[in-house]
Amino acid sequence: MNYNTYIEEFEHRAKGMPLRPIMKPEYEKYTKLNYSRSSRWEKKGELLNETKEVIKGLNQDLDFILITEPWCGDAAHSVPFIQMMVAESDRIRMEIYLRDEFPELMEKYHTNGAHSIPKLVVRDRNGGADLFVWGPRPQELENIRLELKDQMEYSELSQILQKWYNQDQGISVQKEIIEELKKL
Repeated sequence: MNYNTYIEEFEHRAKGMPLRPIMKPEYEKYTKLNYSRSSRWEKKGELLNETKEVIKGLNQDLDFILITEPWCGDAAHSVPFIQMMVAESDRIRMEIYLRDEFPELMEKYHTNGAHSIPKLVVRDRNGGADLFVWGPRPQELENIRLELKDQMEYSELSQILQKWYNQDQGISVQKEIIEELKKL
């Protein structure tokens, strides 16, 4: 699906009226909050000048394959910035796949054996080869999560992660992705 279809599904799920089957209903309680977070970044988030320059300077056509879900807290903070990058260049095309609907795709992009999302797979449009994979979260935040995950309840850890995302304002997501794009 494209980004507009994803946002339409996201909005309908946030209102309790999904357009597609929900594979894991127990996760849907997070969707409304994540819709609010994602919408805030769409309105207030900004790309760095360096991000814009790198995106506009691309010299090859790329496909962004994004594996995500509306209930995913990390996606709420990352996907809007990835979409902003896509919107900066006619050389990038993005398709979004819901993790729970495409388990065979997710099987190819594990994070330490887990089905962690979001996952951004960047491919050469002409050759179809994967050039790099990013996700499920910025490395600095992943290091914090790994350090704290056994020391506290998930709800407490989740608050720390959300605070980090709010302070970072999408900068780390951008920097990590553009560093990979610069290598192409």
